[in-house]
Amino acid sequence: MRPPETAATPAKGRRHRGRRPDQSPGGSDLGIEGRSSDSGSPRRAFSAPRDDGSAVVAIGVGCRAGVKGEAIAALARRALAQAGAPEGEVRMFTLAAKAGEPGLIEAARLLGVALTPLPLEALQAEAERIVTPSAAAQARFDAPNVAEAAALAGAGQGGRLVGPRLAADGATCAVALSPEQQ
Repeated sequence: MRPPETAATPAKGRRHRGRRPDQSPGGSDLGIEGRSSDSGSPRRAFSAPRDDGSAVVAIGVGCRAGVKGEAIAALARRALAQAGAPEGEVRMFTLAAKAGEPGLIEAARLLGVALTPLPLEALQAEAERIVTPSAAAQARFDAPNVAEAAALAGAGQGGRLVGPRLAADGATCAVALSPEQQ
């Protein structure tokens, strides 16, 4: 079995109204997600790398084991629609412990976005900013919530939730915008 970082869909963020989602501004394919920096802050260290300073639309997702990718993708589409279909590079984020979940990998593929695993510490760093605490996520992963915390961590420092997480069919989803969107 491959580690979650390599099991996930290749990094291909989807840009609304812009360049091809699998290319950087120079035309080359984007690299693997989950790169870290030396900043020391979990939120900054594992935020989505942006090569052109563009806005990130961060979709945070969580799910029960065995949830189908179609159900997760449908929930993500609903969350994006409720967020007003914001412009920017759309990326999907989840807790690293869940990144190998087949439904999440399939949902990212269906949406044409990168799936970025985040360490538990990155989600814990967002505990005071989440809207919907999850007793289940706290008990199972020691995370305050998976969807909202992953979206906030993915949006980077200064990112903000568009609204509370949505839940349906065993999946949760939240959308956060990077500071460039605000």
